[in-house]
Amino acid sequence: MAKYILALDQGTTSSRAILFDHNGRIVAGAQREFPQILPAPGLVEHDPEAIWDSQLVVAQEALAKGQVKSDDLAAIGVANQRESTILWDRLTGRPVAHAVVWQSRASAAICDRMKADGLEPLFREKTGLLLDAYFSGTKIKYLFDTHPGLRERAAAGEILFGTVDSFLIWRLTGGRRHVTDVSNASRTLLLNIHTRQWDDELLRLLDVPRAMLPEVCSSSEIYGETEAKWFGTPVPVAGLAGDQQAALFGQTCFALGSAKNTYGTGCFLLMNTGATPKQSKNRLLTTIGWQIGNDVTYCLEGSVFIGGAVVQWLRDGLGLIRQSEDIEALAATVPDSGGVVLVPAFVGLGAPYWDPFARGTICGITRGTAAGHIARAAIESMAFQSRDLLEAMQKDAGVPLGVLKVDGGAAVNNPLLQFQADILGAAVQRPEICETTALGAAYLAGLAVGFWADQDELARHWSLDREFKPAMSAAEKDRRYGRWQRAVQRSLAWEKEEL
Repeated sequence: MAKYILALDQGTTSSRAILFDHNGRIVAGAQREFPQILPAPGLVEHDPEAIWDSQLVVAQEALAKGQVKSDDLAAIGVANQRESTILWDRLTGRPVAHAVVWQSRASAAICDRMKADGLEPLFREKTGLLLDAYFSGTKIKYLFDTHPGLRERAAAGEILFGTVDSFLIWRLTGGRRHVTDVSNASRTLLLNIHTRQWDDELLRLLDVPRAMLPEVCSSSEIYGETEAKWFGTPVPVAGLAGDQQAALFGQTCFALGSAKNTYGTGCFLLMNTGATPKQSKNRLLTTIGWQIGNDVTYCLEGSVFIGGAVVQWLRDGLGLIRQSEDIEALAATVPDSGGVVLVPAFVGLGAPYWDPFARGTICGITRGTAAGHIARAAIESMAFQSRDLLEAMQKDAGVPLGVLKVDGGAAVNNPLLQFQADILGAAVQRPEICETTALGAAYLAGLAVGFWADQDELARHWSLDREFKPAMSAAEKDRRYGRWQRAVQRSLAWEKEEL
């Protein structure tokens, strides 16, 4: 009897692998960062080979640390950074260009032209998304436009497209399977979320050949087996979801109206809206959460492009801290932000603003401003942006949120979560296992192979680590949020003014 599920969690700045046992507990794990490629302001790329190499190495490391052989694995689940776009040669499996990362604004001009042509309502109705450079479809067009001959090769079936999940499964299965799941496909601008099929009209508008697209599958099924050389014996790959949908599943947000916020490179707030897609009137996204069998769960989502990545900027860009973990101690050197507000619009702003031309702004600096104030303002920026999302989400859903479940790397920061509860005026709950993205991928894989019986069993695994309750007065909360809103206005359309 197999004892474990291996989850591959391929993120924007690092790849990790975690082994889970039948109780949903972590047995062993490994993580490795890989290089970020920043060719120009607003452009973000990855080397797909670095993604693959780092993911394979940490998977093998996790098995070694846990002293687990491949025979002990029931299945592998995959969660991945979404929207990042990879094109590779069908014959060789080698990438033909760098991956264009979800954060990249490379296709902003393409989106502007399509919006000027009046196409956004069509895309909005069919995909639940906005015409923004965030999503994969316009990134494909950008790669075609900047790499001569790729479009023709793709039309001839020589070049394949995939988000990171597709690329990993292609490599894991030795090129035998070119697949994605509905959650990842719903982030491409190419999938009709009502039919859950690639849409010919959208493909034509973006000039994307159908021949290059992966097969769209459910989020919990056996897609294929790994090549024996990777782990010793073949292992079924049986769970697949975009990282944020996987985190919602890992938080066991199975009930209508339940929500989670992930503090990763970005911040992502998702709410379960049930079996019917709900169109947002407040510039949020309608997306597919997961599909199990024939049952589909839809979500409302708000996306913040720069969340925890602001801490990396303080570390690598400003040199204020040596390690990301040092942010909490630096922020603790001051009682508050001293009136400083940091808007981390390094690659534009996501929901609900959707301004690719916004740029990072620090307001309220005085002679008395110290590094600690900037550190505290950076932490608070994650909470402020998350409130922006929740304000819009509550308007769409029509109900207030009583409890917000949280996870992600920055969720270990207690001052952040207390400030989040304060600025929301709602309880914030952190689970014992914060690796909910990997856990969600493991759960989806385990359900497919019978490792777990059903979602009720999974829900019983969730346990609370700590709850943060709001303690700030309503007047103070509104004053601070008002200051944030004024700072955001100063960041908007900054780059456009320079053009």
